[in-house]
Amino acid sequence: MSALDTIFAVSSGAGRAGVCVFRLSGPDTRRIVEALTGRRKPKARYASLETFIGPDQQPIDKGLLIFFKGPASFTGEDSAEFHTHGSEAVIIAMSEAFLKAGARQAGPGEFTRRAFDHGKMDLTEAEGLADLIDAQTDGQRRQAFRQMDGGLRAVYDGWREGLIDALAAIEGEIDFPDEQDVPDALSHAAYEPLSRVILDMERALKDGIRGEKMRSGIHVAILGPPNAGKSTLLNRLAQREAAIVSDQAGTTRDVIEVQVNIAGIPVSVADTAGLRDASDDIEAEGVRRARGRAAEADLRIGVMSGDTLEESGHLTALLQSGDLLLLNKLDQTKFSGPDGPFKTFAVSAKDGTGFDKFYKALETIIISRFALTENPGLTRARHKDCTERAVSALTRGRGNLASAPELAGDDVRAALHAIKELAGEADIEAVLGAIFARFCIGK
Repeated sequence: MSALDTIFAVSSGAGRAGVCVFRLSGPDTRRIVEALTGRRKPKARYASLETFIGPDQQPIDKGLLIFFKGPASFTGEDSAEFHTHGSEAVIIAMSEAFLKAGARQAGPGEFTRRAFDHGKMDLTEAEGLADLIDAQTDGQRRQAFRQMDGGLRAVYDGWREGLIDALAAIEGEIDFPDEQDVPDALSHAAYEPLSRVILDMERALKDGIRGEKMRSGIHVAILGPPNAGKSTLLNRLAQREAAIVSDQAGTTRDVIEVQVNIAGIPVSVADTAGLRDASDDIEAEGVRRARGRAAEADLRIGVMSGDTLEESGHLTALLQSGDLLLLNKLDQTKFSGPDGPFKTFAVSAKDGTGFDKFYKALETIIISRFALTENPGLTRARHKDCTERAVSALTRGRGNLASAPELAGDDVRAALHAIKELAGEADIEAVLGAIFARFCIGK
């Protein structure tokens, strides 16, 4: 692929539709627009009704044309949009016309990569755009838009400004150690800005789990003895018959997962095999997997009933502080559950008694642990890695201020380089390729 190529792609959804949008970008955009419309010097940022013609000079379709003159375009170069009807025949004929005119099919994310290369967005904003395209919940949409709109850029720009001030103080002492107009131990002036940036970065890392979980979703495991009502609870959370429900103990042998939206956050809820002393190898494997899900989950919901109390010890051993315990089958009998660091609710998953109170508590926990905060957060492992390396370098540099300001200066420069990687300004071609390859074609 070459930046000198002019590229095209369908940027609207695939399949038959009322309208199809083709995107064109590159140095030959104006010439190709003229070839497909017969109109010389198209007016920029003006929607005009045109007849699009093929290489045989026969009309293909009639639709809207919008021409964008670079750098005032999404990619930063001359671009155009062709709005046609969305039939398969029109799409094929328009694609052939673009190819004959000298354009080539764009690769995944190539338009956004060009926008990045031309300085129209930094890497975190491009990642936010990718997340916005993939967003499935309102929380994901809001987080992605905030990042696409420069929220994370504003955060790391603040870090960078503080570090540049600190580095200026450090290098002032190194370069002018004997000058009378340079205060002694000028590098000590760097201590406060370094400490402030370190504190801000550590807060961002602490909140980073929220951003990552908002992107990828949180995992909730439903645990309990056989026939306690776990599958019934799963079906009520999913609002559909996702799992088989039976009075026969041990019906669920493997993990069953459903995806739900709770408080705008994507949640994967797993129904697991009943916890007890297994009677055969298959059941033992199911119990092993249930325990594994319990260990990996962000939140555990324990379920027990009056007729399963004898086997509740397997469950309570897996519950952690802040988890939820449901005393189920309230429609059949009332009973007291075990004490522990978990919140207990009496419910009937079958008829819904007490379910609303439990669900509100579940929402509250998820919001308090994983919902967006006021500050834009780190949303990817790459962000976390860059920030952790910066914190490590700055902590080391702060310790070197008094005894070795030269080393402290090197440490601050290492942190600034980590921030450049976060922004996509450093030479990280392999990372860029992996990120833009995940975009859809046409974006």
